[in-house]
Amino acid sequence: MLKGVSFEIERGKFYTLLGPSGCGKTTILRLIAGFAEPTEGSIYLNGKMINHIPANERQVNTVFQDYALFPHLNVFENVAFGLRIKKLKKDVITQKVQEALRFVNLVGYEQRAINEMSGGQRQRVAIARAIVNEPQVLLLDEPLSALDLKLRTEMQYILREMQQRLGITFIFVTHDQEEALAMSDWIFVMNKGKIEQSGTPNDIYDEPINRFVADFIGESNIVPGVMIEDYLVEWGGHRFECVDAGLKPNESVEIVIRPEDLEIATLEQGKLKVRVDSQLFRGVHYEISCYDESGHEWLVHSTRKAEVGSEIGLYFDPEAIHVMRFGETEEEFDRRLEAYGEVESHEQ
Repeated sequence: MLKGVSFEIERGKFYTLLGPSGCGKTTILRLIAGFAEPTEGSIYLNGKMINHIPANERQVNTVFQDYALFPHLNVFENVAFGLRIKKLKKDVITQKVQEALRFVNLVGYEQRAINEMSGGQRQRVAIARAIVNEPQVLLLDEPLSALDLKLRTEMQYILREMQQRLGITFIFVTHDQEEALAMSDWIFVMNKGKIEQSGTPNDIYDEPINRFVADFIGESNIVPGVMIEDYLVEWGGHRFECVDAGLKPNESVEIVIRPEDLEIATLEQGKLKVRVDSQLFRGVHYEISCYDESGHEWLVHSTRKAEVGSEIGLYFDPEAIHVMRFGETEEEFDRRLEAYGEVESHEQ
């Protein structure tokens, strides 16, 4: 069930609804597509309310997770299906199908049977079938979830490039935060039927509004602290300079530092003293788990190794510290940052 969800989107951008299973992402897509009707509220497209307009009459097309292709039709006929329903002329259908297949790099596959296509090729057929009708909005419901990692990454590039070339508004649903960060112009982070935070990928990653967003978007070190005054925060019995302001003196807060913002240093140079508990090699960096003297665990991503059991220092810049206020709304959060000149307004 959605809880007071309201947002506006601009034409020609890539939007992502991001969140865990059951948070309401697909429900929003179904409402926009016309597969479900809202019990309250309205949906507008180009200033016109479309609540009661049938799905087949909306200028919206959907790419489903399972592709929903017709197995008994070849590639050409799958893409042409919607055009034949509209009873367009044969030469117009051929022209439009060829254009759509060119966009998805499938020219020459017109007569190929669907069951002879790979997962990535089927996905591109489904996209071609959706864009051939020239929708104003293309909805994509976790379309890459069934693909292997390599193919999934390739399709991310293809989808992003395709959206920019076509200029169609994309609304993409995923639970994969890396996918959302890589592809989107704007992200709506959802949880339990409501939008927790919205913004550009950089906004969402660098300035999470609460613990849920910080945890869901990448890995985070989160510790309880106290905002002593503007630009000065305390946790674990130590005070640190930061770049946050606009909170009450001595207000209880939560502190977020991303693992990649922590640097291994000597005990003398480090701002925190920790003991290394474990270490894993992740290909491009070492993932190091360590504990400070207060018992808080710190996750570090570093190109440097650290000996398990040793004591090391951790260094971080004031800009690496992000302070979150308990129960702060997105509007209050934006006003606080803007008042102190930390971010520009993100009005849509």
